[in-house]
Amino acid sequence: MQDALVERIDAALESAISARKLAPAIDEAARYAVLGGGKRLRPILALRACLAAGGEIDDAVPAAIAIECIHAFSLVHDDLPALDDDDLRRGRPTVHRAFNESVAILAGDALQCIAAEIAAESPRNPLPILREVLAGTRLMIDGQSYDTEGVFPDEVREEEDRLRLIHRLKTGALIRAACRCGGLAAEADAEILERLDRFGTAIGLMFQIVDDVLDETQSTEHLGKTGGKDRASGKRTFPSIFGLEASRTEIRSLAEDAVLQLDGLDPEGSKPLRDLVAMLAVRTR
Repeated sequence: MQDALVERIDAALESAISARKLAPAIDEAARYAVLGGGKRLRPILALRACLAAGGEIDDAVPAAIAIECIHAFSLVHDDLPALDDDDLRRGRPTVHRAFNESVAILAGDALQCIAAEIAAESPRNPLPILREVLAGTRLMIDGQSYDTEGVFPDEVREEEDRLRLIHRLKTGALIRAACRCGGLAAEADAEILERLDRFGTAIGLMFQIVDDVLDETQSTEHLGKTGGKDRASGKRTFPSIFGLEASRTEIRSLAEDAVLQLDGLDPEGSKPLRDLVAMLAVRTR
């Protein structure tokens, strides 16, 4: 079933880009960024959340594709020399290396616009879904700013709190938005939407802590991106502040919390989400 969802997502992404008839250079770079593999975690979460809330996959496809376009844009811009300055993504040259910086910036901009267009085409709750996608994007950008510039709100002074804020926004905001979009596409009531919100918050933080651990413990060849880069560049990570063992304990705690939030949803419909949490908690790339 998961493979079928990924095929559905990939086909919808290809169709969405083709329909926009972008300028040739931007079209090629956008396809390179979006269709070059990846876990498809965020769109899968949107589709699975919709099913768990009693909706149909067709209801959530536009929201899922919009979220993935935002994710792709974030990676294109995140890899740029002005931000994380990375040369490798998913085992291939990053977009600005495969093309050039100006094309990478414009392709990222275009993917943001495509995401908004697609979200607005949702068959159910299009305006709330569009707002959710845009809000998740804005929070993600805030997280990138905290991570890159290191300028925080006055009340966030402790290193542990700053790290959690970065992770909650830079990675977690879009994962949370994907889960909420799935609930909105299913026209879920406030209680179920709140459960999906808490589920997305927990799994979003868990996902990034796993990433932090992998950056410390896995090779570049295995990860498909530069291993050890966060520590080498002095970035805040869970292992650098809390240590590897405490990071792994936090992963297990967040996985348990995420599953607990699904108790109010249909047991059969939410089982794939439970299985997904278990898989993500022990992933190795």
